[in-house]
Amino acid sequence: MKPNLKEERKLWRMGYKKIAGVDEVGRGSTAGPVVACAVVVKRCSRLNLEQIKDSKQLTAKQREELYPILTRHPAIEWGIGRVSEKVIDRINILQATRLAMKRAVEKINRKPNFLILDGRMTLDLAIPQKSIVKADEKVLSCTCASIIAKVTRDRMMQRYHKKYPLYFFNQHKGYPTKLHYKMLRKHGACKLHRQSFRLA
Repeated sequence: MKPNLKEERKLWRMGYKKIAGVDEVGRGSTAGPVVACAVVVKRCSRLNLEQIKDSKQLTAKQREELYPILTRHPAIEWGIGRVSEKVIDRINILQATRLAMKRAVEKINRKPNFLILDGRMTLDLAIPQKSIVKADEKVLSCTCASIIAKVTRDRMMQRYHKKYPLYFFNQHKGYPTKLHYKMLRKHGACKLHRQSFRLA
């Protein structure tokens, strides 16, 4: 299924003028932050839908190519929210994900008046909300959010690789791969690892 504006159009007809799609990345990682993005696609949008897919269905190169198109497009407003691994350990990953999403919404200049959230999620915001499972595959604003969030976090993990080169964060981005577990067994955890998660 290709992402489309069906949900946004339905809400526009109901009178909601500024609808933000929200998605996160990094929830299943064992190191680094969780990052969320909120995207508002304006009603007069002229986006090329052919290129836009859920971030997991794109290569890293394709995501990098789409990132400047999406973040500079006049029909798109967006905000990023981050929550560090230290805060994740303190409040748990579910609450950290909600906090990252809330921060992303709050970064948009003019407050949205409706939110579409990927997955089964609710946010502590006085804004009407709708949760849709796999919204990042179906709802255009959420799909755009998934790409921006993914590129943002991947770039962060590439920078962390320079600080912690023993773990190869540039390759696995903190996710529990065989290589990551091998490096954890060899070197132990670093400050970037989430101590509340099961580590190898």
